[in-house]
Amino acid sequence: MDDTGRFTVSADWLEQHLNDPGLSIVDASWYLPAQGRDARGEYEAGHLPGAVFFDQDAVVDVKSSLPHALPDAQTFARHAGAMGITRDDTIVVYDGPGLFSAPRVWWMFRVMGAGNVRVLEGGLDGWRAEGRPLTATPTKIAPSVFDAEFDEGRVASLEAMRGIVAERGVQIADARPAGRFTGVEPEPRAGMRSGHMPGARNVPASALSRDGKLLPIAELRALFAEAGVDLDKPVVTSCGSGVTAAVVTLALETVGHTDNRLYDGSWSEWGGLADTPVETGKP
Repeated sequence: MDDTGRFTVSADWLEQHLNDPGLSIVDASWYLPAQGRDARGEYEAGHLPGAVFFDQDAVVDVKSSLPHALPDAQTFARHAGAMGITRDDTIVVYDGPGLFSAPRVWWMFRVMGAGNVRVLEGGLDGWRAEGRPLTATPTKIAPSVFDAEFDEGRVASLEAMRGIVAERGVQIADARPAGRFTGVEPEPRAGMRSGHMPGARNVPASALSRDGKLLPIAELRALFAEAGVDLDKPVVTSCGSGVTAAVVTLALETVGHTDNRLYDGSWSEWGGLADTPVETGKP
């Protein structure tokens, strides 16, 4: 695959391969209310040819009170199969700006056993700006069987995070903006305390990309170093609800760091509890 990284594809590559057999294109757009964008509405108005819509508010653990909680393998397989996706497909995921919500779905497919999952550089916005093909025609889907195989080693639980915070043996990379990390700015969700987990380092997801594309590897390494993240040691990524933490996971994997997990509950869980330690200010 002629692309610019192990986990991304360029718009040029994807446009040339739109009709390849075994290619599944997934619109994984999701937005915060403040962004003022309607993911499904945009998809219906114009999506990449052949793309299916992945609803990040629907493909969840419905028994959990937390937003975007990772579903079990059976539930995920049912949703993915209904989208016509198999585990052996080349899966290309995109969102609007390029590196916001798409990495979450990239991570989810990898957690569930898919081996060839990529994120589209530049996203829908870049694709549209370059005049590439879009369609409002509904994608015809032939349901398939997604043979999910859950990789629990990619996910960190609340229990695991309590141990990590207490023992400080694993680094925590928090993808939220600096103001929310330090506690200067309030959380967008009601009932959340402000601040961060003791020992966490701030790696804002927005700092890892430029024009909807991941920074070059050398710049990513420098950014992690500046944030105090040692790439030779294990890392758990976290954010508000587990979405943008995956941007950090994507960046870590891109620079060759494989000993990482994502804290699925993230700050929605940690900051919403009364008995979890919280710090404010810069670490």
